[in-house]
Amino acid sequence: MADFYDALAPRYHLIFADWDESIAHQGRQLGAILRSHRPDHHCVLDVSCGIGTQAIALAMNGFWVKGIGRLHRCARARAQRSGAALGVTQPRAGDRISICDMRQAFECHGGGFDIVLSADNAIPHLLDDAEILRALESMFACLRPGGGCLLTVRDYAREPRGTNLVKPYGARIEGGKRFLALQVWDFAGDMYDLTLYMIEEDLASGAVTAQTMRSRCYAIGTDRLLALMQRAGFARVQRLDEVFYQPVLVGTRPA
Repeated sequence: MADFYDALAPRYHLIFADWDESIAHQGRQLGAILRSHRPDHHCVLDVSCGIGTQAIALAMNGFWVKGIGRLHRCARARAQRSGAALGVTQPRAGDRISICDMRQAFECHGGGFDIVLSADNAIPHLLDDAEILRALESMFACLRPGGGCLLTVRDYAREPRGTNLVKPYGARIEGGKRFLALQVWDFAGDMYDLTLYMIEEDLASGAVTAQTMRSRCYAIGTDRLLALMQRAGFARVQRLDEVFYQPVLVGTRPA
């Protein structure tokens, strides 16, 4: 999974129609959710920050953010460059992006955070309930009493099952080249293999190249994930709909 995202990092923005606008939009939405459900909570640990989409977004909206993830140097450097380009500098974010598996979040960064966040369907990269529970328990330990957890995930109950399922992102033009990105899913039970194709066409010469990136995901349902959050110790767990582009699951570490 780390290799998948590290390979994608230089072109990650191309899966968005407008990455800068997506950051701004997600920042407004996530900020509104947190302020509604967690007023006066400002210190955020993003345990699957990738190249920083949500970490940067929240930092731009006044939150103090620490970003971690199973990313390599390429993805981490991309996150730092993007944050700097968008004016996110210390003390709000700076280089507070580090390499750490979410299952070891507490061992790496300790407790006392107001909010722990995992967005963009990162949780299903953990391939069984035991590993997801381990991650949730680590997130729980990272929170101060009264702190909250926020996850955003796909609604797999609404996804078709099968093979050769194509999920297109669309075409983008950048630097005299056209890029076409799409995913192909192949299910086996509740697991699916994901192949991301990035096709690059030089508009001047017509030359075409393609890159493939592969990973595996667990199509866990939101009801099961909410139950695992409760097992990890979270109280008042619930699913929020129509507040973000994916379902949002929230829970609280009891005071």
